[in-house]
Amino acid sequence: MDLLWPGFLTLLGLIPLLILAYIWILRRKRKYAVRFSSLSLVRDALPRRAPWRRHVPFAFFLLALTGLILAMTRPVAIVAIPTDQTTILLVMDVSGSMRATDIQPSRLAAAEAAAISFIQRQKSTTQIGLVAFSNFAEIIQAPTSNQEALQSAVESLTTGRRTAIGAGILKGLEAIAEIDKNVAPLVTDPNADQPTPVPHGAFAPDIIVLLTDGVSNAGIPPIDAAQQAADRGVRVYTIGYGTDNGRINFDGGQFPGNNGGNLFGGNNQQNGQSFGRGFRAGIDEAGLKKIADLTGGAYYAASSAGELDAVFRNLPTYLILKHDITEISVFFAAGAALLVVLAIVLSMLWLPLP
Repeated sequence: MDLLWPGFLTLLGLIPLLILAYIWILRRKRKYAVRFSSLSLVRDALPRRAPWRRHVPFAFFLLALTGLILAMTRPVAIVAIPTDQTTILLVMDVSGSMRATDIQPSRLAAAEAAAISFIQRQKSTTQIGLVAFSNFAEIIQAPTSNQEALQSAVESLTTGRRTAIGAGILKGLEAIAEIDKNVAPLVTDPNADQPTPVPHGAFAPDIIVLLTDGVSNAGIPPIDAAQQAADRGVRVYTIGYGTDNGRINFDGGQFPGNNGGNLFGGNNQQNGQSFGRGFRAGIDEAGLKKIADLTGGAYYAASSAGELDAVFRNLPTYLILKHDITEISVFFAAGAALLVVLAIVLSMLWLPLP
């Protein structure tokens, strides 16, 4: 259960104040008690009743007030429902390190083969989209169930500069929001109102599968992009890909798709990677785990083509649940009304007016 308006919980501070007021009134009444010459006569005249009864109606009143306050917080229940309307966004790293040959024939080629195999195993009703990112992200193929178009899109991937993991996540969210109107679109204007985050544990029937072999060094911080995914209920499953032996040598060449000029010059150092004769790409496993944990996804590691194919096979795409949000404040309000009626009835039965 989650609360849409949790600020109203501060009203629960009235409960102890009412208890103190009730105790003060009881003590004040004792000061004005009438003195009789014989207390035994008074005791004999009073009806026999348990002393605790006089406090029960007030206790029910407090419970009713608590129920009304909880109803004002708008509690919601999250119900998981299986759905066939699933969208999967493959967000793939095409930075220069994907040219490494520690995984034969290359990281990118092995990743393409695993992605194509994954696409071919999905149901015909599953929509899959493809996003590629290097120093920026681009939607290569909008979500579609056309597997031939998806395969062609995967095979067309080429490498570029740098690694913008956050931009890849945002581009995936953009593609999902285009076809699922229940997912709020991205708000690029920092002065505009951001969409209300979905309740914790409420997930859209759409997921992002992010594959990368490096560390983000361009664009929006990945954790900020992951927060936007979490606010929209979109789970991100992350894959850390590559081995410790992945090393690329540059001999003044260029990445495919670059428009002239050397990629790196001299012996620059950036983000812990050595540029010049070559660099060894590390994987930000801690960051990828944070992204997965924040969004409700999971992190996987793959250091070979076989492991990567196994990761794609084990992704929880066979049964993606849609989480509907149902407001249950009416039950708290109804319970409070019932307690009020019960308090009135008991007070009339046990504490009748003279």
